[in-house]
Amino acid sequence: MDWDYWGKPVPGFGDQDAGLLLVGLAPAAHGANRTGRMFTGDQSGNWLYGALFKFGFANQPESTGRNDGMQLKNCYITAAVRCAPPANKPAKDEFDNCRPFLLQEMQLLKNVKVIVALGKIAFDTVVTCTESLQWSNFPRKPSFKHGQQVKIHENLYLVASYHPSQQNTFTGKLTKRMFHSVFKRAATVLK
Repeated sequence: MDWDYWGKPVPGFGDQDAGLLLVGLAPAAHGANRTGRMFTGDQSGNWLYGALFKFGFANQPESTGRNDGMQLKNCYITAAVRCAPPANKPAKDEFDNCRPFLLQEMQLLKNVKVIVALGKIAFDTVVTCTESLQWSNFPRKPSFKHGQQVKIHENLYLVASYHPSQQNTFTGKLTKRMFHSVFKRAATVLK
């Protein structure tokens, strides 16, 4: 099938009043870079939207394109980098150029109580952003560990998850049970 690729920066997507913020690494070359919506049209998105549906954050378990009817409930999805990076490895200047957009989203999303970072790079980016916004003052920078929950401040928590990339899911580094436990925890914190 031939596609007209979106091929430009991919904006965040979801409920503006969200309690849950998901932060990924960057648009996948043939997923969000093609469809124009984060985690849409690839295997990582299938895992993510399936989990979001299971825990009541999405109205359907699959996301194939911007016009597929997907609606997020109490959830917003964004990324550390907005354009598909070469070889799926963003350079430092890409993070630096995109960080203001993530910082602005974090400030505008006033009801966020839980941030789920999908992968170590997203986790480190969120920690840096919370420090930049003066939301956190960690005596020692938290290190990434799947399933770890870090208190940023009184009403905001960061939960770490392995990224649902094929590299992680095909090898069993991330199982559905492990992935679902992250969203179960997020749903529990939000209650």
